[in-house]
Amino acid sequence: MSFSFTFRPRIADALRGYNHSRALADLGAGATVGVVALPLAMAFAIASGLPPQAGLWTAIIGGFLVALLGGTNVQIGGPAGAFIVIVYGIVERYGVANLLISTACAGVLLFALGLLRLGNLVRFVPVSIVIGFTNGIAVLIAVSQLKDFLGLSIEKMPGNFFSQVHVLALHIDSANPYALGLGAACLGGLFLWPRLFMHDSPVLRMPGGHTVRSFVRIPAPVIALITLTALSHGMGYPVETLGTRFGGIPQSLPVFALPEFSWDTVRLLVAPTITIALLGAIESLLCARVADQLASSPHIRKHDPNQELMAQGVANFVVPFFGGMPVTGTIARTVTNLRAGATSPIAGMVHAATLAAIVLVAAPLALHIPLAVLAGILLHVAWNMGEWHEFVRLKHFSNHYRLLLLGTFFLTVVFDLTVAVQVGLVLACALFVRRMSELFRAEPEALAATGFPALAWRLHGVLFFGAASKVDPLVEAIEQAPLGVQVRLDASDLFALDTTGLEGLEQILKAVSERGGRLTLCGAQAQPASLMERSGFNARLAAQPAAPQPPAAASPPGHSPSSGETPG
Repeated sequence: MSFSFTFRPRIADALRGYNHSRALADLGAGATVGVVALPLAMAFAIASGLPPQAGLWTAIIGGFLVALLGGTNVQIGGPAGAFIVIVYGIVERYGVANLLISTACAGVLLFALGLLRLGNLVRFVPVSIVIGFTNGIAVLIAVSQLKDFLGLSIEKMPGNFFSQVHVLALHIDSANPYALGLGAACLGGLFLWPRLFMHDSPVLRMPGGHTVRSFVRIPAPVIALITLTALSHGMGYPVETLGTRFGGIPQSLPVFALPEFSWDTVRLLVAPTITIALLGAIESLLCARVADQLASSPHIRKHDPNQELMAQGVANFVVPFFGGMPVTGTIARTVTNLRAGATSPIAGMVHAATLAAIVLVAAPLALHIPLAVLAGILLHVAWNMGEWHEFVRLKHFSNHYRLLLLGTFFLTVVFDLTVAVQVGLVLACALFVRRMSELFRAEPEALAATGFPALAWRLHGVLFFGAASKVDPLVEAIEQAPLGVQVRLDASDLFALDTTGLEGLEQILKAVSERGGRLTLCGAQAQPASLMERSGFNARLAAQPAAPQPPAAASPPGHSPSSGETPG
């Protein structure tokens, strides 16, 4: 089988027929998403145990590379809420330097997945597992933000759920009412702001005759960030800010630096590397699928999963050298980009440029941003991330679905994402095997009288390793049949056969031979017939002794059967 390397970013095709109106739409959409990304990038980095600039430069550099090299029209890359728990755990256990190495190695792994055209494999992850770990991550994000939301005096939050809850309970009496007020105002405003633009909502008049709906294009997180920062700084509230914890944001370009690297270290980071790569692939391709479903512009084509993985790989490999964190597709910012009118990857590149301009020009103002406000933004992100209605809908689904979703959810919360996905996939495979095995059956069939003992079954479904035990009753029935039994298997409804299933047919053939009978198998479909031919099973069938002929219907000379006697 030949292998051909294909690397064709979507931008090469998206700019065909590019015109002035599309350019204006992309510029507007990119600028809008750049503003939206500002508070989110900082909040994600801080929640991950990193300085705010790590999230900003991840969004700028990673977002630019994903747009330039990716396989989608409107995907926005950058730091994502799903990585908060993962990155925080890696930083706590291995340190920031090893996080950078893990991210770069994950980039190599992501590029290899795309290069080998394995992008579609991500679709094999059941939706129940995706919902389970997404909801679990949302819970962990919410718990991790309670420290800053309440203004608690905790020097450092532990990495696991139960320890976090225990520490929060011990320090609950140190809550800062000013921080709580700012966080609650931020969270309440984020929920209220979109409702001001509903058609049936009251229209609030602003000075100059403008209405609140006139500000529909101003993102809610930006409004919350600006107003509450101004309020906190103007009133002199005693709350922790970016300046008091991190000293602000450097008003300069990031410096390229090589982290300390050794193969001994890389071997220790296999688990974090796989976790980052797996989550990055799932998040980015799920985001691309959401964008495909929402896109209505004729200029937007379906995404190329392999090209997207290669772009994510390049971005994750490059960003750590500038002190960044893992990059992936971000659903909220991608949807914002799409709804703002984006039609090409130019919008994603403008988003990165806009964010860079804001950082370089307005970095000194970030000193006064209260951490409680950023915590409120992340609590809103966690709420929107979780698909909480799926818990209510569980009663409509099978026990298998419930077990996968709830199991993955609790494992994510109690242990971590890697364990949850690994156990979830193993459990999904086991449940799938069980369900498929239930579909296989062997139905007995009636045969016309031949004068010899005969058995017949019709095989339905897939005879594979999970269903091979269902052949045992057939073998037992043959072993208890009279000598010379003739067995017929109708395989016209047998859709697939594996080597373990073939071994079951071999057992039937052996049992028939030991009874001095003959096995006939008819109607085999293409795949089972091919396997039986290649394995020599057909040859062994053909080598059986010829079937005995039934007794002659005519009576021998000189003999006349009595009335009611059946000949033979």
